[in-house]
Amino acid sequence: MLKVAVIGAGVNGVSSAIKILEHFQNANRNVQVTIISDEFSPNTTGDGSAGLWGPFLLGGTDEKKVYKWSKDVHQFLEQIWLSEDAGEAGVCLLPCVRLSTDPNASVGDFWRDIVYGAVDLTPSQLEVYNRNRDVKFTSGLSFVTYTSEPIKLLPYLMKRFVRRGGIVQQQRVTNLEGFVKDSSYDVIVNCTGLGSRQLLNDEQMYSVRGQVSRVKANWIYSALLDESDDGNYIIPNTESVVLGGTHQEKDYNLKVCPQDKSFIIDGCRRLLPGLNHAEHLFDWVGLRPGRDQLRLEAERCGSKLVIHNYGHGGSGVTLAWGCAEDVLQLLLAAQLKSKL
Repeated sequence: MLKVAVIGAGVNGVSSAIKILEHFQNANRNVQVTIISDEFSPNTTGDGSAGLWGPFLLGGTDEKKVYKWSKDVHQFLEQIWLSEDAGEAGVCLLPCVRLSTDPNASVGDFWRDIVYGAVDLTPSQLEVYNRNRDVKFTSGLSFVTYTSEPIKLLPYLMKRFVRRGGIVQQQRVTNLEGFVKDSSYDVIVNCTGLGSRQLLNDEQMYSVRGQVSRVKANWIYSALLDESDDGNYIIPNTESVVLGGTHQEKDYNLKVCPQDKSFIIDGCRRLLPGLNHAEHLFDWVGLRPGRDQLRLEAERCGSKLVIHNYGHGGSGVTLAWGCAEDVLQLLLAAQLKSKL
């Protein structure tokens, strides 16, 4: 029996575990897959995020790979949204508007053919958002995509994993080399995110601090995102609206910063004045796993196979299912070469 350990219980770890488990079971091949982590939902980094689909903070990661991975996820979310599991998984179809104040660029990302109905805003539509603004928006993109709230998506995925016989083990792994050497697993999938900085002494890893506020504003039905470097965003979830946000590189402060809170609240109110009357619920801080490039590759450690899948920046949910497919393919390719 092939024994696989996936270290990390964030959305990329759980997705990788499901992909491997379901593939081997569907092929009638014996496999045991264990997710190992010291933290599980609702205590992962992703649990506080809005879960809006969209590549974000990925450094110099190959755009073609990002396109493939994010398209896979969009199709995966579409399947959930069309199923009876949509509510349980926290998957919603959401109109979005992205705006830019850069006069030398237009909002028109490489992924616009993945989302639904992407169209550039007309000058008259931009004028609606430019009222009472000193710095004007010069371009915008309107489209429809998905949110998949990790605080709901992660328990849904974990339930799917356990239902198929997956094993969950709470354990803190502090030395990957020692774990690989001493464990009985044939394959180890490293999905430790920012933890890979210490686990592997990966100096390319760094935190991208994100602080958000959540408010009660049930009348907001679409996302509004200012793409400026210091821009704000407004993203509705099923039970609250996420106001953001920050992306402070190499900042490891997990405490709520009053100055950041003022920047978020005041900025979002300028974008959408009706938020002046929204009830404030709570604030949250998380550290995104930033990296110069996302790492998704396999290496041999003696008779063991180690697959690394980390450094997803602000795109954990957006890339998870697509990256998990590549993790599976790396495992299958290694089996063909060595009969693992």
